[in-house]
Amino acid sequence: MEKDKVKKIEEDAMEFKDCEEREMEFKDCEEREMEFQDCEEEKEDKIEISDEIERSKVGIMRAFVEREDPSAKNVDDLMIRRFLRARDLDIEKASTMFLKYLSWRRTFVPKGFISESEISSQLAHNKLFMQGLDKQGRPVVVTFGGRHKPTKGNVEEVKRLVVYALEKICARMPEGQEKFVAIGDLEGWGYSSSDIRAYMASLSILQIVFVENKKLTSTLLKDIDNSQLPDIYGGKLPLVPIQDC
Repeated sequence: MEKDKVKKIEEDAMEFKDCEEREMEFKDCEEREMEFQDCEEEKEDKIEISDEIERSKVGIMRAFVEREDPSAKNVDDLMIRRFLRARDLDIEKASTMFLKYLSWRRTFVPKGFISESEISSQLAHNKLFMQGLDKQGRPVVVTFGGRHKPTKGNVEEVKRLVVYALEKICARMPEGQEKFVAIGDLEGWGYSSSDIRAYMASLSILQIVFVENKKLTSTLLKDIDNSQLPDIYGGKLPLVPIQDC
């Protein structure tokens, strides 16, 4: 009987010790959760401060550029923010870049938009398509390099095509979105499609990076849902010419 009592006491002691250990583990979990919450709150505070600084700089830049060029009043804050972010929130550099943009646009797009009649031969090549949105809500554009046909004096028209395409893309962007995804398809591209002057003219407006990948469909599906991926790349969405968007 005495042995049984001792054994019972030892078992009770072990159970009590287990309870203490579990309680300590629970406290550790609570402390870690509190630390995580503190970190999250600190991140949110930093984001709020960063957003406040950015909004303040947008206001300062707007006041400056409107004083220098009254036409800046027609531009929304998102546009000004894009230029600020492009110059790491440096107001002076962003303002200089923005004012040059306004001056260039007045010269190159005097009517305020590019009409399809101005780029009819480029659109006839059927080389630009506008698709849906990727998983981050960015518009998807497809361009076929092999369908470009160099012609005499087409450099300015290629520039106008790029501006036309950018206007179309921006019109499709959800509120708050600032980026888009471009798929550069080089199938069929060769000497007959080579047009250095046109490429340089395009790059003066827009920088494009072409990526070759043997696992094309699986790579694209990482960013673009199957319902939004062009059917020629294994998706379900038919290609839509950019002028039909």
